[in-house]
Amino acid sequence: PRTLENKGDQNIDGETIMSALKRVAKFVFPHKRDAIVSIVFLVCVISLDLSIPRLMQVIIDQGIALKNAQIILNTSLTMVGISILSIFFAIGNTLLAVRATHYFSADLRKAVYHKIQSFSFGNLDDFHTGRLLVRLISDVNQLQNMVLVALRMITRSFLMLVGSITIMIATNQQLAMMIVFLLPLTLLLTLAFVFKAQPLFKRVQEKLGNLNEVLQENLTGIRVVKNFVRRDYENKKFNEVNSDLMDDNIKIAQLLSISYPLISLCFNFSTVAVIYFGGLQAIAGSLTLGEILAFINYLIITVSFLTALAFYGGRIAAANASAKRVVEILDTPSKVQDKKDALTITAVKGRVAFENVYFSYSEGGTEPVLQNINFVAEPGQKVAILGATGSGKSSLIHLIPRFYDVTKGRVTIDGVDVRDITQNSLRSQIGISLQETFLFSGTIRNNIEYGGSEATEEEIVAAAKASQTHEFTMGFSDGYDTMVEQRGVNLSGGQKQRIAIARALLVKPKILILDDSTSAVDIETETKIQSALEELLKNRTSFIITQRVSSVLTADKILVLEEGRIAAEGNHIELMQTSPIYKEIYESQLGNGDNNNE
Repeated sequence: PRTLENKGDQNIDGETIMSALKRVAKFVFPHKRDAIVSIVFLVCVISLDLSIPRLMQVIIDQGIALKNAQIILNTSLTMVGISILSIFFAIGNTLLAVRATHYFSADLRKAVYHKIQSFSFGNLDDFHTGRLLVRLISDVNQLQNMVLVALRMITRSFLMLVGSITIMIATNQQLAMMIVFLLPLTLLLTLAFVFKAQPLFKRVQEKLGNLNEVLQENLTGIRVVKNFVRRDYENKKFNEVNSDLMDDNIKIAQLLSISYPLISLCFNFSTVAVIYFGGLQAIAGSLTLGEILAFINYLIITVSFLTALAFYGGRIAAANASAKRVVEILDTPSKVQDKKDALTITAVKGRVAFENVYFSYSEGGTEPVLQNINFVAEPGQKVAILGATGSGKSSLIHLIPRFYDVTKGRVTIDGVDVRDITQNSLRSQIGISLQETFLFSGTIRNNIEYGGSEATEEEIVAAAKASQTHEFTMGFSDGYDTMVEQRGVNLSGGQKQRIAIARALLVKPKILILDDSTSAVDIETETKIQSALEELLKNRTSFIITQRVSSVLTADKILVLEEGRIAAEGNHIELMQTSPIYKEIYESQLGNGDNNNE
């Protein structure tokens, strides 16, 4: 499958950008009332602000020039009143724009989060966790800021720009035409900055993802780093991605440092042109001093807001990159989906069958991880799966709850293809303790009852006793209310595995899967767990992946996997007689097979 890096390296064309922006803009529509009213308030603010230079013209031409103090006083009071009224409209615009923006970001973040929750294991293999976090947090924040800027500053800049140019033309067409020719040059500089900055902002977001991934891995595995004295190596790795991010940020700053002075130069030329040509007209008597001053003020407004648009062009470029990255998540279909007519099951007997199953993690004809897998687990049977690392054990059991879909063949439960069953109802019948034990922040009780939120205290304790969790839990001063720190770092590997087993048992599943879930416990504890499970596993189909032969001796069926194929199948006695591979494993762990079978 395409990796995130490959996706991120693709070029963003105009059509894709507009499509992404339209998709993102839809999240504003439910809150369009606030957005529209905020823009109405903004139009009122702009109208009032644009009237100020005109009033200043009145003060100069009709007040100061004619020495009319009353006009100066009345016009000044009018300007004060307009300024106060403008403040109220500006506050209303800000409040409504902020509210619409935060609703927008909350809805968008929720949509992205829910989409990630719907991803299959295959999708999660394609996307790195660090980069998903950047898209969920940084990219959404980028878009949130963009919407806020759009509702307030960009709209304001554009309307002020149009309004000031219109008034300049209405004031003196000849003078306006002399300076307006400089505006296209300013606009050209602005557009050049936007197009130049677009790929840089995109790269910055991608490199921020790289930085976030390095940070996450380092902080998660900080104990391993310290254990192997790899601080210098990790520092070097961080410095490389940090410097890489810094380089692109510096390039953006350099673009800004070049574009702003050039735009200011255009403004200065325009100002000189107004003063010179306006002065000539004033001497000729066709233009008043107040009109020249008003004209310069409108010119300042025009160029300053055009400069602002240049700055916001960079923000737009960054938002464009973020929009595509967010929409990419929203548009990525789950590799495992329910059929429209999928069955909802409420109970199963527990018969699991693999029929000519092939499976590969990637499309395109790569070597299958599993090949020609055929076996049946009858209801209530205990099936053990043995094999070397990489033989396909975990891949096999991941197909039962549809974490992945088979490439060829089918997996059935009670004769029904698992692809014809809704994922939620299918997994509600299966208890799983995966190879990688993960505990959530919270109490031990919280982590156990995660497998059954409506479980009673007696059921939680029963599951804990069966997994040999109860004894060490009661050894803590807070018992089941003992806090589990992030990723369970205050617990041993064996303790975490036992809690995970209890969590799986609490589902009261008809099918139980334990994926090497006792690898971190000692043999004595494993023996106790097996003894306690014997009663609980009655009338339940169970799959036990293990590296220890001692754990499979009582299994009804043992599957020996080798390079993705079933190399041997049978119970312990049968395999000792028919499978050299199994016999070799057994003797390497427990001694001479003949002596042990007498």
